[in-house]
Amino acid sequence: MAVSIRLRRAGSTRRPTYRVVVTDSRSPRDGRFIEVIGHYDPLTRPPTVKIDRTRADAWIAKGAQPSNTVKRLMANTKEAGPTA
Repeated sequence: MAVSIRLRRAGSTRRPTYRVVVTDSRSPRDGRFIEVIGHYDPLTRPPTVKIDRTRADAWIAKGAQPSNTVKRLMANTKEAGPTA
């Protein structure tokens, strides 16, 4: 099973929010997931990003591959420790 860390869309029509989830890479975008490790709201100014870095790092150490978007969000939020 290939595990990935990616965004899962939530919110309503034209008002998206996203959850950062650990999931099987074969699952659909809004399908089953293993764990929620954060959230992202692009509509606030500045955009709100909360990611539990300890859980994300633990999953990456186990072989999970973050998506390009999640990599960028994690790089922009240089926070350590749980923030979710």
